[in-house]
Amino acid sequence: MEFQLADLFERLCDARPEADAVVAGTQARRSRIELDRRANRLAHHLESAGIRAGDHVGVYSQNRIEWVEALLACWKIRCVAVNINYRYVLDELRYLWENADMAALLFEQRYGPAVAELAGEFPSLQHYVRLTGRPAGEEGDAGEDLGVDYEEALAGASDARDFGPRCADDLYLVYTGGTTGLPKGVLWRHEDLFLNIVGALVGELGAPEEIDRLADNPFGMRTLTLSPLMHGGGQWPLFITLFSGGVGLLPTSPSFDPDEVLRLIESERVVTLSIIGDAMGRPLAEAKLGAGSSLDTSSLVAISSGGALLTAPVREMLREAFGEILVTGGVGSSEIGSAARETGSADPVAGPHFKLDATVAVLGTDLSVVGPGGVGRLARTGRIPVGYYKDPEKTAATFVTDGSGRRWVIPGDWARVEPDGSITLLGRGSACINSGGEKIFPDEVEQAIAEHPKVRHAVVVGVPDPVWMERVVALVEPVEQATLTLPELQQHCRRLLAGYKVPRALVLTPIRRTPTGKVDHVWARATAEAGAAD
Repeated sequence: MEFQLADLFERLCDARPEADAVVAGTQARRSRIELDRRANRLAHHLESAGIRAGDHVGVYSQNRIEWVEALLACWKIRCVAVNINYRYVLDELRYLWENADMAALLFEQRYGPAVAELAGEFPSLQHYVRLTGRPAGEEGDAGEDLGVDYEEALAGASDARDFGPRCADDLYLVYTGGTTGLPKGVLWRHEDLFLNIVGALVGELGAPEEIDRLADNPFGMRTLTLSPLMHGGGQWPLFITLFSGGVGLLPTSPSFDPDEVLRLIESERVVTLSIIGDAMGRPLAEAKLGAGSSLDTSSLVAISSGGALLTAPVREMLREAFGEILVTGGVGSSEIGSAARETGSADPVAGPHFKLDATVAVLGTDLSVVGPGGVGRLARTGRIPVGYYKDPEKTAATFVTDGSGRRWVIPGDWARVEPDGSITLLGRGSACINSGGEKIFPDEVEQAIAEHPKVRHAVVVGVPDPVWMERVVALVEPVEQATLTLPELQQHCRRLLAGYKVPRALVLTPIRRTPTGKVDHVWARATAEAGAAD
């Protein structure tokens, strides 16, 4: 066998076939053998429709058990699953259809109108599988006549596991929008992805067969992941859990629902909760401290945040709500994988310190490693992606080779190296504000603003300034019924930040976010520019 994702799952399945694998809300649950057999059926159906190794298969769906079956089916026949953001409008979908080169598409019936409109423009997308069923209260029969019904497709196919040999070089693709707008596909070899993200927990496996020691869930993992599967931030915690022998749990509400999360923690005895920053952490704590106080969440041991840092006030709220649990976070991205974990110490303004993985470093502009006290860009070598799909220019800019011939991925996050070798994350270089020649990292200012008791959420943006080049604007969502003035905020910030980092304008507004809970940066910049001009 190989370090190929289907090979590895099948090995775990054979070791403990009856073990629980995935639970999707209250909708469905699958043991390993049930998941394996249904994925075999889907894989055989796709093969019968002409899908071959290397072909791309899109999944256009909200969270549901079939999403996981589709991933596994693709790995089994060595084709490549394509994650599709279900919040995209038609023009964004058209760009993705053009870029992703899909040969088949699994889609939820609710998205039938968009799929039907694009079908005539992309004749190479030859096969459609329709996921029927919709949440209670949702009406309409859109897309009922397009493609084959998913359950009918499975019923007409074999559940035998009789596929050909696979390869560690088989490709995994994840589309990410990041902070730049249009989605870009990041390509990983199966072996590199597995050993990067799962190896951070279980350690390096000397051979694929060594996964047998994880079949009995030695880490006791029952992980509820709140980021949707249409994003890498939803898929990767699931992979870490499944390939560590654990049980992956998924919410099925179309948007983040703290009450659903609390009910799932109680009913499924969740051990670890994977969230995205304050956008999920604060409402979750508020729900638990409020109406959810009667629910039994005593099984919960840890809350881990990825994709966005938790501020100190929200960390304390989570501990107040759930007791003395571990509240932690990590650094990573679609390009770098798992890069660093919190050390437990923190900068009072900039936030937590992180311990770098062995193959991660902070590099200067000359690609040399930055020492304590220095600032540079976070980079990883070793098990990193192949590059961006169909984008040699971005690949060349992000994946670079140093003078010794070592290949690095440098996605663009800036960090400061602390005296003990840990790092403090400063934020994306593309978001860095240049005011009078001084570099200002929004993350640091946001952390300081979040310490104000009247602040619920905050976003910091640089807007053009005729004298200073850029000036700092704070978008603040205040706590309920609170009022906050610019002089009040500035006085607070001057206790924590150098004067040039203090906001020069304040916009009070609810913070708009993407489906994963991250800030909508296009909206934020437009709002900041409009507010600063008033």
